[in-house]
Amino acid sequence: MRKISIVLVGASGYGHVYLRELLQEENEQMVLAGVVDISPERSKYYQELQEMKIPIYQSLEKFYEENKADLAIISTPIHLHKEHSCLAMNHGSDVLCEKPISTNLADIQKMRETAEETGRFLAVGFNWSFTDSVQQLKKQILAGEFGQAKRFKSLTLWPRDQDYYNRSAWAGKKHSPNGEVILDSIASNATAHHLHHMLYLAGKATDQSASIAELKAELYKANDIETFDTCAVQIKTEENIDVLYLASHAVKESKGPTYVLEFERATISFDQDKESSEIVVEWDNGKKQSYKDPSHTLAKLEVCVQAILRGDHEILCGIEAATPHAKAIQAMHQSVPEIPEFPPAFIQYNESEKLVSVEGLAETWIDCFEKWSLPSELNIKWSQQGKTVKVE
Repeated sequence: MRKISIVLVGASGYGHVYLRELLQEENEQMVLAGVVDISPERSKYYQELQEMKIPIYQSLEKFYEENKADLAIISTPIHLHKEHSCLAMNHGSDVLCEKPISTNLADIQKMRETAEETGRFLAVGFNWSFTDSVQQLKKQILAGEFGQAKRFKSLTLWPRDQDYYNRSAWAGKKHSPNGEVILDSIASNATAHHLHHMLYLAGKATDQSASIAELKAELYKANDIETFDTCAVQIKTEENIDVLYLASHAVKESKGPTYVLEFERATISFDQDKESSEIVVEWDNGKKQSYKDPSHTLAKLEVCVQAILRGDHEILCGIEAATPHAKAIQAMHQSVPEIPEFPPAFIQYNESEKLVSVEGLAETWIDCFEKWSLPSELNIKWSQQGKTVKVE
């Protein structure tokens, strides 16, 4: 049996998820050819990598001087995705790049051009899009089984403490010290999946997401960051679907992700807080169908490996599917160029948990979710409405 050789770029953070899979003894289809990381000792798998004599390199260039790989997994900071992805493709590797693909549209264009020139594929790690559950759901949507899509909404309340924002030099930043675009925020990082997921299911083809016609955002921050830890975003797609995306890190307790997708003849819902966190389709006539929670699998890696073994580019979620999310992130910052802070009177700090939260915010976001509304539309006293941005 042919084994797919893999180089992992980035051994800490989300790289741990890949290492947990790649280092399993029963892994028969993949071999880890090398790891690239400037500080590999920070990885909790560092000792194991040394014991298994897996080569560790300080740069991807050094890896390719001595080695090669069928697949390069790019699990590095956002502003390095273009550099590492293009370098890998130019050295003959297909690429699985972690989400988001980039928040710089010029970088995305360069990645697209490089993929076309080299004939390599570039998959983007929005994992839900690679799962059997979501693919079956999308097939039914494209087949028109639920009727025309009308409106989609999602809500995610995930507390993140100050250690989260201090974990790296780029967390919560708009730009790197060298000027590269980062735009790291709750929308481009921790809950990026939940925005992309709605756009992906609204797309007109398996490898496409919906195109955004216009966007209006309300962005806020309670933490001392450059971007935002809380957002409420309204999107109108070119397919005439209304999308509402609500998320915050400045809360005390977790909720979600949860989403509701309304169609002419059915409603699709998902709530990860439920005991049986399945995707549920309920038709207007009472018929129900359910799918497995797509959260507990590393489907994207398996899809990429199988695509290489088959010799095709059937990767489901690539550059085209990931680009609308990147455009949404840029449009959010255009809608609200200067991120407002929550009023000090509403901000609370739990010293033992190192957690900044906003009084009443969770309840407000849940109310917005239930009423399909932005906070300004509900006349929340501290709300500030952003401008409507036309997205080309």
